Amino acid sequence: MTAAPDSAVGEHAPVEASAKAPPAPEGKNSVKKPKPARGESHLAMVRRARRINRELAEIYPYAHPELDFRNPFELLVATVLSAQTTDLRVNQTTPALFAAYPTPEDMAAAAPEDLEELIRPTGFFRAKSRSLLGLSQALRDDFGGEVPGRIEDLVKLPGVGRKTANVVLGNAFGVPGITVDTHFGRLVRRWKWTGQEDPEKVEAEICAIFPKSEWTMLSHRVVFHGRRICHSRKPACGACPIAPLCPAYGEGETDPEKAKKLLKYEKGGQPGQRLTPPPDYPGLPAPPAAARAARP
Repeated sequence: MTAAPDSAVGEHAPVEASAKAPPAPEGKNSVKKPKPARGESHLAMVRRARRINRELAEIYPYAHPELDFRNPFELLVATVLSAQTTDLRVNQTTPALFAAYPTPEDMAAAAPEDLEELIRPTGFFRAKSRSLLGLSQALRDDFGGEVPGRIEDLVKLPGVGRKTANVVLGNAFGVPGITVDTHFGRLVRRWKWTGQEDPEKVEAEICAIFPKSEWTMLSHRVVFHGRRICHSRKPACGACPIAPLCPAYGEGETDPEKAKKLLKYEKGGQPGQRLTPPPDYPGLPAPPAAARAARP
């Protein structure tokens, strides 16, 4: 089972984690080295990676988390719901959810069937309901109703792994972290920054390339680029501003006019994923969910 194409931060399973980035893997058989660009040394790769990050910062100065939230609890819940679905679907679902259960205490006391019905559009609603009830009860009982600001505490909550924890820490608490989601993993491998497949190993190797102050925004920029231009199956190579720095140039459409037709979200003149995007977002807000008929 794989994440939906635009699922940014869905967890596959909680993992053990420490407060620091996971240690880089050791042993000659434990590391799958990326195939570098022809003749490129490790130092040259690091310099190229940092230049790509600078270019992405100019392309996406408005990069941001694409889940709607107003506080750490809402971001935590929305991130758990984003597994195996799109951020848009989550954003269309959470207004009614948070209207019904605005605090951990409220959600901890929810009837499972009522919670399931509210989050049904996000898929896997029974498993997600169990996670939300469990994490809400833990927040109520163990953390005074507050979302903790340490990764070692967050990953102990039901349904929360390193990806979700880094999203919450980076965007609700200002604690830098690399969020290795589907888009991030495939782009950093496409760019030959790493050859790892395991998210923790990817996180460790990318953390070693960039200063800590860049980790959170780098995550947003890479995900934005993956969703808008550097798609999995049909990357818009001919419309990509960082094409000269990409060792995988040519895997997608190189004709500029044809490539422009592949652009998505604000780059393609379409709405984004957030119903309430930041003020500096240059695209259109996403539409709210259409009213659903009452279930019998």
